[in-house]
Amino acid sequence: MDFFKKKICLTVLCFTLQMTTLKSNEILYFMPDESKKALTHLISLINGAKENINISIYSFTNKEIAKALKKSALRGVSVNIIYDKSSNFKNPKSTLGFLSKYKNIHTCLLEGDSNQTKYKGLMHQKMAIIDRDVLILGSANWSKSAFSNNYETLFMTSNPQTIEKALQYFGQMFSRCVPY
Repeated sequence: MDFFKKKICLTVLCFTLQMTTLKSNEILYFMPDESKKALTHLISLINGAKENINISIYSFTNKEIAKALKKSALRGVSVNIIYDKSSNFKNPKSTLGFLSKYKNIHTCLLEGDSNQTKYKGLMHQKMAIIDRDVLILGSANWSKSAFSNNYETLFMTSNPQTIEKALQYFGQMFSRCVPY
């Protein structure tokens, strides 16, 4: 391999490592093609949390992610999860009941806000904020299907202004939700 090819390969490797650690970069996963990478990265970020994890999620049935959150909570990480009421309250596959029983995990239910009287809407977000360092957004619910065969996106950023805006909105939503 000539010098320039080696330099390009080294540059690509360094860039890839930087993207994985999310120090000042962003990464976008397209699933199902990158499902395994996306799930592995999400779980590694959860496992690496030091202080807190804030989540607002429409549908959350993925047991691998739930187990990682449980382990983080057992290490003393504060975990706050806003679940959509309609898709989780009576859903036997939801992680709501499983995660609610652990110390350091605070769960609540939220309906969407609407001017209509008959339909409240949904809390349809798919968002996580880890240690004020990483914001995770996308179309993917935290389900097995989303991380195996659905066409989904998962975006991760370490942009401080974006994270701060997300934290403020999360706080507003968390103050409105009903504890489980």
